[in-house]
Amino acid sequence: MIKRQLEAVIRKRFGNKKAIIILGPRQSGKTTLIERILSQKGKYLLLDCDDPLVREQLQDSTTEKLKQIVGSNKIVFIDEAQRVKNIGLTLKIITDRIKTVQLFVSGSSSFDLANEINEPLTGRKWEYTLFPVSWNELQNHFGYLQSQQQLEQRLIFGMYPEVIMNPGDEEEILKQVASSYLYKDLLAYKGLRRPELLEKLLQALALQIGSQVSYNELSNLLQADKATISKYIQLLEKAFIVFRLQPFSRNLRNEIKSSRKIYFYDNGIRNAIISNFNPLSLRQDTGALWENFLVSERIKYLHYKMISANIYFWRTKLKQEIDFVEERGGKIYAYEFKWKPSKKVKIPPAFNQEYHPDFQLIDKENFNDFLTGK
Repeated sequence: MIKRQLEAVIRKRFGNKKAIIILGPRQSGKTTLIERILSQKGKYLLLDCDDPLVREQLQDSTTEKLKQIVGSNKIVFIDEAQRVKNIGLTLKIITDRIKTVQLFVSGSSSFDLANEINEPLTGRKWEYTLFPVSWNELQNHFGYLQSQQQLEQRLIFGMYPEVIMNPGDEEEILKQVASSYLYKDLLAYKGLRRPELLEKLLQALALQIGSQVSYNELSNLLQADKATISKYIQLLEKAFIVFRLQPFSRNLRNEIKSSRKIYFYDNGIRNAIISNFNPLSLRQDTGALWENFLVSERIKYLHYKMISANIYFWRTKLKQEIDFVEERGGKIYAYEFKWKPSKKVKIPPAFNQEYHPDFQLIDKENFNDFLTGK
């Protein structure tokens, strides 16, 4: 098993009686991580909310009923909690009324779960997101040299734990994840009335990674109104499939202010959606894969290191652009991503003069520091 960076963080939180909430995409390793930690703590109660009976018992439960369910257990793990209606109130009762219990909760989507738990569990929880394996975790497991040797594979097949640990079966695993696990929460969601549109939208987004995305263009392409496109993209975000970057804009007149870029949390899922697992030598989208990989891995790095940063891209109407902008500690950092090393890339003068950033070109020879901080 690849050791996850969150493990040490969660162990420190154990025993302070606040609920420990782990969100993240399906198959990212949430259950495995929690069970690994709990296996060293002795007896615990697992409540798997994929089981209809468990869902029924937890939904709108009273204090007395929950005490019966918990029994003498001091540790309770509620898995896939987003499948239980009004789960926030159930969790609140357990933390408030059964004070001897250390509660662990996992969720594969934040459709309703985030909203349901935020108010009832205010001051009663520690909340974290577990992404697919990070580059830092991969390198800690395999070592520097072997990780570098895997780089092209990771750009193509991504970072899901099962994918990494089963070389040779990557395509089959990713197709299963993309076709069943990926849609499990989305298709069950009450607001999703056109599942065929969702599939077409994912394919369109997969072909536009690294490019600006226009909701108007997507609306025309997919024959759906703009409001529906926007709603479905929000659902994809809440299912931890895609995320958005907003444009960085402060003072310059011709800066783009209303567009956005959309990336996938995992390259392998992106490639499964378009059914393209060709090696880099046969691809036309290597630059886009590299950019998606670096941005998604940088998000993992910032999250696990608990570094507070605002992230953007920058572009002007004259098509000057910077791939990735970070605002942290009162300073601006600008990054340009190139697969092949190049000395020709320079920061756009307008951005440099206005914001005085730290600028760095990230390529396949120097990316390791960007993703590990080492």
